[in-house]
Amino acid sequence: MKSAAALVSALILAQPACAADTAATVETEHGPVRLVTVVQGLEHPWGMAFLPDGRLLVTERPGRLRIVMADGRVGPPLTGVPAVYAQGQGGLLDVALDPDFAANRLVYLSFAEPREGGNGTSVARARLTENGLTDLQVVFRQQPTVAGGHHFGSRLVFARDGRLFVTLGERNTERAKAQTLDNDIGKVVRIERDGKVPADNPFVGREGARPEIWSYGHRNVQGAALHPVTGELWTNEHGPKGGDELNRDLPGRNYGWPLVSYGVEYSGKTISESPTAPGVEPPVHYWVPSIATSGMLFYTGDAFPHWRGNVFVGGLRSKLVARLELDGDKVVHEERLLSGVVRDRVRDLEQGPDGLIYLLTDEQNGRVLRIEPPG
Repeated sequence: MKSAAALVSALILAQPACAADTAATVETEHGPVRLVTVVQGLEHPWGMAFLPDGRLLVTERPGRLRIVMADGRVGPPLTGVPAVYAQGQGGLLDVALDPDFAANRLVYLSFAEPREGGNGTSVARARLTENGLTDLQVVFRQQPTVAGGHHFGSRLVFARDGRLFVTLGERNTERAKAQTLDNDIGKVVRIERDGKVPADNPFVGREGARPEIWSYGHRNVQGAALHPVTGELWTNEHGPKGGDELNRDLPGRNYGWPLVSYGVEYSGKTISESPTAPGVEPPVHYWVPSIATSGMLFYTGDAFPHWRGNVFVGGLRSKLVARLELDGDKVVHEERLLSGVVRDRVRDLEQGPDGLIYLLTDEQNGRVLRIEPPG
């Protein structure tokens, strides 16, 4: 049997390394770091996941999944990827490896799925082989189907128990549904790896509620990660004009949208007189003005000891990375990293197996960047 490295190597199309030696020194509160370009030329990349051998799976929103090597070589589009609705904010979105990937080689993809009458966020799993993806199976479909091209959410996070969290936007035009439990609009859902519903989900057995729902009242969750100590799911979501949020995503909780918000409508109209309300879980942290939050991680590596335990949140419109220091569940300090340096929308963040921090920029000429110590 071929090794995992051999299987993946067979998928790689050798291309010249793309400016892997291009680097900028950036000052931070804990000293300088280097921002290195690993690869460029990706078309609106959205999600990434490291393979066990150190290579990187990267999605491109038009509907392509590629493998990127550490030296910047980029593989051809893998076969077997599902058809996507690649309009507006839709397309091929996040990617995650099965917790038992080394044994079963299963990859999970979230995507805007074209459907009769519109589209919706769906999750598929497939097996990574020498020729691409095989045995594709859709294991989850957001209900109901909606027409339009906004707010798909779509981060995928595996919990320590192997269950899968999927974040789902409220599709912009359907915001009121975020407060009702008979749909998947504006929700975080928790499913088994085959799409079944865990028996201990908070709304299992409740009449009129979809049993896959984990939490509700969300606008557009595009960042999610597990707390390294507690194992809890933490998420970030886009506010409207202002009011981006960082949340502990607890089972059965209501996160308020569209009843309350720290932001206002894009027109300037008030959304709520108060940003909080009884029965609504307050955010751990919020941003006014908005930084346009996206991918996030908790840093647990050794390369940056001063940053261990910090939360890192990517910014789209702000083109930066927010570094948040925690005291328990409270944010006690924020540093804005890479502002004016990245110059691109930061879509995803991952900690590599080397303990370094990798960024994905969502542009027509998207890049994989690496933050590393100056030496």
